[in-house]
Amino acid sequence: MNLSAGPGVAVREFPMSSGHGFADYLLFVGGKAVGALEAKAAGYRLFNVELQADKYATGLPPRLNPPVNPLPFVYLSTGVETRFVNGLDPDPKTRAISANLPQIHRPETLAEWIEAETLDAWVKRLHTEDSGFYTAADDTRPSSLRARITTLPPLERGSLYANQIEAVTNLEQSLKRNRPRALIQMATGSGKTIAAITAVYRLIKYGGARRVLFLVDRSNLAEQAEKEFQGYRAPDVNRKFTELYNVQRLTSNTIMDSSRVVITTIQRVYSMLKGEPDLDPALEEDSQFESSGAATREPLAQHEQHFSRRLD
Repeated sequence: MNLSAGPGVAVREFPMSSGHGFADYLLFVGGKAVGALEAKAAGYRLFNVELQADKYATGLPPRLNPPVNPLPFVYLSTGVETRFVNGLDPDPKTRAISANLPQIHRPETLAEWIEAETLDAWVKRLHTEDSGFYTAADDTRPSSLRARITTLPPLERGSLYANQIEAVTNLEQSLKRNRPRALIQMATGSGKTIAAITAVYRLIKYGGARRVLFLVDRSNLAEQAEKEFQGYRAPDVNRKFTELYNVQRLTSNTIMDSSRVVITTIQRVYSMLKGEPDLDPALEEDSQFESSGAATREPLAQHEQHFSRRLD
């Protein structure tokens, strides 16, 4: 067993503490144990193995001295489908992370999550002690995105209209309740883009969101969105969004590492999912929803993880 073979090492059939059996794969990052992977045959229903995986997370031999105990990252995989549990979340739940490709997170990503601030430190650094809206628990574990989202402060009205305040506030309440999917429906001309930028700014600043995808269906809307980001002033610091965070409108299929917001079209995302080197800009000028046959294209689930890694 050579834990220095690379930034991430998976050790097969690792013996756990007495009564905890053998982990199919114990995952090490930087030489330290951070997670486990429970492997099952293709076609096995992964919803039935959470307890077995949890046994591995809590059964690590003490001599290994992991950075976080119990092990925070548990994967369940058939080699076709992979599900994931992040034990750093306030209410950990299994969720699918890949289909048709047996991939898991990169060692660099897991290392970043392990090195994150505790929720106490996060709150104390970002919020004044007399705000009164949140009291952090005494916790020495790193904080996750879902945990940090629960600390979002009340929304400042600034120049927002009532409908924009209602939209952003309700979105954040949904996220705080661990409901990661949401839909905001607003009429044309009612300030959808500013509401979206407000939510994005708060997710990045107060939630620590690493990167956000802003998706449109034609290039002129991408240009408009970029201008809105460039003109948006954060009400709490009175500085432009682009002075605080890098915003990239994709004109090629390359995402810069420094980009916190990526603006692009559905057409370009589709091109990137297919692994194409680039896309003819003329194909982004019109909405593909208005083109005949566009809805009959096959989904590209097998490439989804490839693209999410570039955004993650």
